[in-house]
Amino acid sequence: MAKKRKDTEKEMTFWEHLEELRWHIVRSIAAIAIFAIIAFISKDFIFNQIILAPKSGDFITHRGLCHIGRWLERHVAFISSSAFCLSDFNLKIINIKLAGQFLMHFYISFFVGLIAAIPFVIREIWSFIKPALYENEKKYTGGAVLWSSMLFIAGVLFSYFLIVPITILFLGTYNVSDYVENQIALNSYINTVVMLSFSVGLIFELPVFIYFLTKVGIITPAFMRKNRKIMIVVILIIAAIITPPDVFSQILVAIPLFGLYELSILISDRVFKKREKEIST
Repeated sequence: MAKKRKDTEKEMTFWEHLEELRWHIVRSIAAIAIFAIIAFISKDFIFNQIILAPKSGDFITHRGLCHIGRWLERHVAFISSSAFCLSDFNLKIINIKLAGQFLMHFYISFFVGLIAAIPFVIREIWSFIKPALYENEKKYTGGAVLWSSMLFIAGVLFSYFLIVPITILFLGTYNVSDYVENQIALNSYINTVVMLSFSVGLIFELPVFIYFLTKVGIITPAFMRKNRKIMIVVILIIAAIITPPDVFSQILVAIPLFGLYELSILISDRVFKKREKEIST
C-alpha cells in the first residue's frame, strides 16, 4: 500500500482548508491583475502587434502560406501561388458602440493577464491539492505545473498562429453576394480571436486530465484504446465546432488533437501500470 503522508503533518479543519483555498485564490487573482495591468498599459503593442495582426496579409502565417504556394507552383503544374498569397488582404474592423473600444481594452487586458498568469494559477491550484497526496504520488506528479503550463501555452500559440488566421481569412472574406461588403464589428473579431485561442489552450490540457483520471481509476488505457474510433469522431466534431466550416482547417486542428489523444493513451498506460503495481504490493 502507498505510504501515507507523514504523521507529523497536522490535519486541517474544514475552515482551515477554506482559508488556505482563499489565499490561493487571492494570489491567483493578484497574478492575473498584475499581468492585466501590464497589458492595459501596453495597449498599442497588445492590439496592433498581437490582437489585430492576423487580420492583415502581412501576418507571419499568411506570409508562410504564400511561400508554400510559390514552392507548390514550382513543383506542381496546376497550382498557382496566387491562391496562397494574400498581399491585398486587410480585414476592415469597425466599432459601432460608443464605449466599445474602451470596454474591449479592459476585456483584452483581462484575457491577456489570464493567459500570461496561467503558470502561476496552475501552481496555486497544485499547491492546494498537493498536501492531500501520498508521498509517492507527489514524486510522480512533480512536473505537473510545468507540463500543464507548457501544454496550455502550446495550445494558445497553435491556435493563434494557425487556427485564428485561417478562421479570420475564411469568415472575413466569405460573402453571399458581391453587393454585400464585410465590415466586421470589433467585439465580433476580438471574441473570435480570444475564444479560439483560449479554448484550444484548454483542449491541449487533455494529457494532464487523462493522467489524473487514470490515477484515480476512472479511465484505463484499455478503455481509451477500445474507444479510439469513437474518439476520432468526437475529435472531428470538436474540430468542426472551433473552426470555420472548411475541411482544411478542421483537419489542421484534428491532427494535433488526435496526436494528443495518442499521447494520453501512453501516459495512461504508464500511470495504470504503476498504480496496479502499488496496489499489488
